[in-house]
Amino acid sequence: MPGNASGVAAVERAISLLEAFTDRDASLSLGELARRTELDKATVLRIARSLAKSSMLVRNEDASWRLGPKLVRLGAIYQSTFRPASIVEPLLAELSDRTGESATFYAREGDMRVCLFRHESSQPIRHSARVGDTMPLDRGAPGRVILAFDGGDDPLAGEIKARGWHCTRGERDPQVASLATPVFRDGRALFGALCLTGPPSRFTDAAVAAHLPILLDGAARLSVAMGGRPGPE
Repeated sequence: MPGNASGVAAVERAISLLEAFTDRDASLSLGELARRTELDKATVLRIARSLAKSSMLVRNEDASWRLGPKLVRLGAIYQSTFRPASIVEPLLAELSDRTGESATFYAREGDMRVCLFRHESSQPIRHSARVGDTMPLDRGAPGRVILAFDGGDDPLAGEIKARGWHCTRGERDPQVASLATPVFRDGRALFGALCLTGPPSRFTDAAVAAHLPILLDGAARLSVAMGGRPGPE
């Protein structure tokens, strides 16, 4: 359609303007917005005025700009209609299909971790856990990941945070190996740990190397869906 490309470009520029703000920015000057978006000031001003018409941006008395109240309303609608299960469960099924191992999501509950979502491997020998099962935080890869990214300051926590994932073989149960990585929400707030589990004999170094990119990609997609920032700080 004529003009479609330019229309898409305008939308992308408007989105880049909104994404220029961080949780540390009460307001941004026109010049700073131009710098962060790599757009000229005239373009930024034109887009900002358009966004202000729908209350997505507000112009302050000093000519700086801040995010507008319409975004609060949209955020509230998103929160009220978002159902984690609709995102997590298909993702776990995909991870299990691609790796051949059971895929699980754990969240912290006090001094324990609880299994919130689970997709079993189709292989005859597998580690079985049930939704609602609680397990210790200080044994097993998902527990170690949760501890590391939820305030842990011991040497192992530092290693896990620097690496971004952890693998254990027989730490909690001699018959169970696990590979886990964190999932974030609302920026860098920890949401939980996404993990693959199975018998140690199938979690060789080569298998872990093959599964890791799949797991990290899944955790990144889930973090983005939860409003989190995946990857290193």
